[in-house]
Amino acid sequence: MEYRQLGISDLKISTFGLGGNTFGPPRLEEKMSIKCVRHALDLGVNFVDTADQYGQGESERFLGNALKGRRHEIHIATKFNFRNLDGETVRERMVRKCEESLKKLQTDYIDLYQIHFPDPSIPPEELLRGFEEVVKSGKVRHIGEVNFSSWRHAQTTETARRLGLPEMVSSQNHYNMLLRQIEPEILPMCANYQVGFLPNQALAGGFLTDKYVKGEPPPPGTRGAAGSPMVSHTRTTENDEKQNQLKEWAHAHDHTLGELAFAWLLSHPPVASVLAGVSTPEQVEANVRAVSWKLTLEEIQEVDAICVGTEFVDRVEGTGGRGG
Repeated sequence: MEYRQLGISDLKISTFGLGGNTFGPPRLEEKMSIKCVRHALDLGVNFVDTADQYGQGESERFLGNALKGRRHEIHIATKFNFRNLDGETVRERMVRKCEESLKKLQTDYIDLYQIHFPDPSIPPEELLRGFEEVVKSGKVRHIGEVNFSSWRHAQTTETARRLGLPEMVSSQNHYNMLLRQIEPEILPMCANYQVGFLPNQALAGGFLTDKYVKGEPPPPGTRGAAGSPMVSHTRTTENDEKQNQLKEWAHAHDHTLGELAFAWLLSHPPVASVLAGVSTPEQVEANVRAVSWKLTLEEIQEVDAICVGTEFVDRVEGTGGRGG
């Protein structure tokens, strides 16, 4: 397992990061969630990303139970948001949500605490002052964001540096071979400010795997068959053809399409870890294998040539993309 530094933090995280979005209803029950987490630890995975709202609020609790006696083996990232403040101040919301997450996770600190969605009504200084409190208390080691635009993250970083407040060390958003909206601005921002980028939806809800066949309905039991918005929005006629070409290219190089999806993301220097949810220990093993493949420059260029013209815009603040 390879480990990369997350931005300017002191966190060295595995290049496959366990996504906590599958832990809890309606996806996985507790027993299987725990089995997946512990198998990941056994294979050297030391990074997990969850949120207070994942699994109908159960993901953090399942993780806490899974990590009993093994907390020291993993870096935990979780998220909160400012929706419906209902009279709470920014500081009060942050402190309360942090305490709730700590209790569910059965730990006394969070390695990476992230704001889940940007709130334009909250000035950067007010946001950072709230983070400063939980960092100074020792309850949070590092802070980050999810779904920020490049300008908002840069503005927040400049404010932090000017006032001596904690800097956000990570940025997280949708990114894969067919969803490349972050390339013009977010990735360059990450490189400029030494921010670790954490791509989610690496497999586009499963569309970037060998399961899907061009022109055929989503296979039974897949997220596409269940009506996944990610799959339905990504699976255009054009992308169906590109997915087929990418699959053929991967197979010609003795790999699966899913392995190519991971390797391609990790070929981008700002990417610290590829986040992916799992449903079985076998999927954990597949993702661990995937991150061991290192593409050459020539191979990257060949893959990009297949994807040329990909203009799907999704989930960048201010573009009208979906929240999630």
